[in-house]
Amino acid sequence: MAVRHRLIRKPPEAVWAVLADGSRYADWVVGTDSSRQKDDNWPKVGSEIAYTVRLGPYTAEGDTVVRICDPPRTLELEARSGALGTARIAIEIRPWGDETLVVLDEHPLRGPGGLLHNTVLDALLQLRHRAMLGRLADLVERTATDTGPAEARTADAP
Repeated sequence: MAVRHRLIRKPPEAVWAVLADGSRYADWVVGTDSSRQKDDNWPKVGSEIAYTVRLGPYTAEGDTVVRICDPPRTLELEARSGALGTARIAIEIRPWGDETLVVLDEHPLRGPGGLLHNTVLDALLQLRHRAMLGRLADLVERTATDTGPAEARTADAP
């Protein structure tokens, strides 16, 4: 299992705002050339995004469905990549003072990925996750407003 974490210098709501935009996944998911929401329900359970992976002149299409959604703390996805099978991707968002600890956990579920899963694949996923979490942190920190957690809670209060 490939589990990696990253501290992001913004509150959980800022991280969630990026995760809740299905069109932004290509901005931070390594290997994804483009992404688009398939409906207006993202990230509700059962909603989907479609994505394109590009490797040189070759492209492949896939989609990702939300399996568990508990905003702004947990998002669990199943990425479906046709003949390659599926993978579970769990993103946990933990408040860490004024910042956010993001834990990314990915492993194959079905298909050849599950059959070929080994320590070498886990090592490659670790490298990919390091880059993904770095991109996510950059995106969140660049696009988030300067509203701190206390102001955000006050704005949400009845």
